Amino acid sequence: MNGWTETWRGIVAPWECDITEHFTIAYYFDRLADAASMIAASLGLDDASWAAGRRFDVRFVRELRAGASFHILSAPLALDEAFVRVGHQFVDSANGEVTAWVEETRDIAAASLPRETRDAISRHLLPWPGPAVERRPEPSTIEGFTPTARDRVKPADLDRDGDFALAAFVHRFTAGCVQALAAIGATASYLAAERKGYSTFELALQLTGSPRPGSPVLVETAILHLGNSSIRFLHRMCDPTDGGEFARLGQFGVQLDLDTRRPAALPEALRSAARRLLVPVA
Repeated sequence: MNGWTETWRGIVAPWECDITEHFTIAYYFDRLADAASMIAASLGLDDASWAAGRRFDVRFVRELRAGASFHILSAPLALDEAFVRVGHQFVDSANGEVTAWVEETRDIAAASLPRETRDAISRHLLPWPGPAVERRPEPSTIEGFTPTARDRVKPADLDRDGDFALAAFVHRFTAGCVQALAAIGATASYLAAERKGYSTFELALQLTGSPRPGSPVLVETAILHLGNSSIRFLHRMCDPTDGGEFARLGQFGVQLDLDTRRPAALPEALRSAARRLLVPVA
């Protein structure tokens, strides 16, 4: 696409697929981290110029499965004194179809970008051809959240700058999702016997901090919406010693029939159990 920069190209390796038999979301974010660094460098921004506050709004359009070839196109979309917004398109290299849209917003209020850098970015701003981000309501408190993942930060979790990598956040949130599904009866044995899975179609990842090597992390999860086949989770990662939050992930998806690759209604037993994990939203 005219004006868009290719920032990643490769394939989906078989070991990067999950129990739903498609590319797992943590590896989307692993590739997204590479693409974000590439577009930042092309715009004259080094990693030190990006503040801790970052948000990624993701809309999945179509599955990527084992062996699929794809590439990422990136471009700046908007710039003001506080934020820069960048767009990323995951594109099926075989047919040119967009499989996922990502809007990335970074806080640059404390970066003091040089005027020439701002001018250069402004000259490359492009309109966003993807879907508009829908801001979902969030809970007013964390009461009712259930622990779903707990461990420590390992050296392999860190990126080249020593910060907790995007994929490391999302791997923990994926574990939280699987734990929460098991808590409502969608256990590994249920999913295997019924040929079902949980397929995410929308994500909103908000980063506010980065846990340090060796420190403990805790993921807590709640259900914010329960539909006929859909469940919207909210996961939050925090320091279990003081409750300080590092990140949260809104995850909206459906129960998927693995044979038809279509949404499947949740059985009443799962719906009844899920209602007990529902928390009110603001």
